[in-house]
This record gives sequence, structure tokens and C-alpha cells, in this order.
Amino acid sequence: MEPFSDQFMEFHPIHGTNVRLDYSGTQATRVESFANGVCFSKQPLKPGEIFLIEIEDKELGWCGHLRVGLTARNPGNLEVVPEYSIPDLTDLGDSWIFAITRNHNKIIEGAGVEVQEAGDGGLAWGQRLGRGGVEDGAGGVNEGGGNNKPKTFFTDTHLYIDNVRIPRDKLVGRSRPGRYSHILDDLYKTNALPPTARRSRIGVLYVSKGPDLADMHIVINGEDMGASAKGIPAIEPLYAVVDIFAATKSVRIVQVEYGFSSLQTLCRKAIQKHIVHRMAIDWLELPEALKHYCKYE
Repeated sequence: MEPFSDQFMEFHPIHGTNVRLDYSGTQATRVESFANGVCFSKQPLKPGEIFLIEIEDKELGWCGHLRVGLTARNPGNLEVVPEYSIPDLTDLGDSWIFAITRNHNKIIEGAGVEVQEAGDGGLAWGQRLGRGGVEDGAGGVNEGGGNNKPKTFFTDTHLYIDNVRIPRDKLVGRSRPGRYSHILDDLYKTNALPPTARRSRIGVLYVSKGPDLADMHIVINGEDMGASAKGIPAIEPLYAVVDIFAATKSVRIVQVEYGFSSLQTLCRKAIQKHIVHRMAIDWLELPEALKHYCKYE
């Protein structure tokens, strides 16, 4: 795929009534209730361009989690932002939303399980695809099963999805700096922690499948969950959808560099390459601002 210039990702100023954006437009928080938390990307995505967010905060007492996906509807043309992405936004048509759960987010094709086409009414009507059937309900249904974990640590510098190449550096969640951060970081890398945990990073993108069609992919902590919607019409611009629903309270956008890394990023990579673990940065004689950047990013 031809490289494209990096664009600074922001949330669209049109969003659910319970959402508040920070001054930069990169952090979205649901300030009350459990609904009306639908957000959109400010600009439509390009093929292979990931809209990546990190879960900043959660709220106890609700059942259900973050929902992400794509819509061909321009947020600026919506008379009213739907209360829910599933089923309200999907009922309007031209929207494909995937509900993130603690388990079973990976799409498994074959073995009697088929990924439905976008026109089949499955995902477009709010149905989770893959193992789990419909989305875990908001009525207290317990989420069970084991995590879908890769067998090895991520060693590649890029994630490859068909002909798309995404730098893996920013895709994996990181724990808050602390005594056991280096242990928790490895758990994020192997997807051993629930995708709905704080600091998890979740992204949505689409890859071209012909002149007018595309497949939607969800990426969780550096792992591609598979094509969660196939045969999406890609004639109209596609915007990312993030529904800050129920137990998910706040998210922030993580910027991804596709071209040449900035000098700041190169310095961070060089420093991290020569330390035992992330918290060892505190032992180095570096400016505090640089230490902070190396630990958090």
C-alpha cells in the first residue's frame, strides 16, 4: 500500500450529549449515565489508517464495554447523535460496529463459524461476530471463557494486515509507571490482560478489497482480531466510531507515525533499547520531560 502522510487524529466536535472533549480534542470522557457516549473521528480515515484509542478510565457498576467501528455517515450531517452505536446508529444503515468484551473478540473463520458479510445484517444490526454470538447484554450476563492470546511475544516492528503495514510501537498498551510496570507491560504485549482493562489500546481500520469494497479490522494491543466486517462499501468516506459505553468511562487518542519517525521518537527508542525495563529510566540522568515521555509512550 502506498504510504500516506500522518494526520493528527482528533475527535469530531459532534458527539453524544454525555461526552466532554478536552482542549486538544484527543480525550473523550462520558460525564454521566452509561449511554449517549458516541464519538466520531474528526476526519474520515484513509485505507490502512488506524484510529487508535487507549482506555483511560472505567466506571464500576455498569455491564458492557467500549464499542468501535466505522460509519459512512458524516457526523456533521446527523440531526441527532444516536444514544447508542448498537443498535441506534447501525439501524440508520451504513455503519458497522463491534462490541469489545473481556473475552472472545477474535474473529474465527472456519470450524463452523463464518464471518458475515456487511450486507447480511449481522454486524450491521449490532451482532458480534466470531465465537461470542451476540454482544454480552446489559442485564448482568457474566462474561466467561479464556483470553485469546498469541503464543509468542511480539517481536516484529510492524503489524501486517493484508497489504497494510502499521508500526507496532504505539499499538500495545502500557501500564501506569510503578513498581511492577515491567511485568504488566509484558502482560499487555501477550494480551493476557482483558482488552477492556485500563491502558488497553484498541484501534479500528479498513483495508481495500477492490475498487469499491473494504474489510473492517479491529486491533487490540497490537494483535489483529481479524475481519470483523467484510464487503463494506468504500465509495463514501468512512469515519471511525467510538462509543464510550457503560463500564468504559474515558478514552484518549494515540497518534501513530507511519512515515519517518520523529527525532523525539528515535531518542525514546534508543533509550528503551538499552534499559532493563521501562521504570529503569528513572535511574538515568535525563531531563524529566524526556523521562516522562519515555515511560508513558
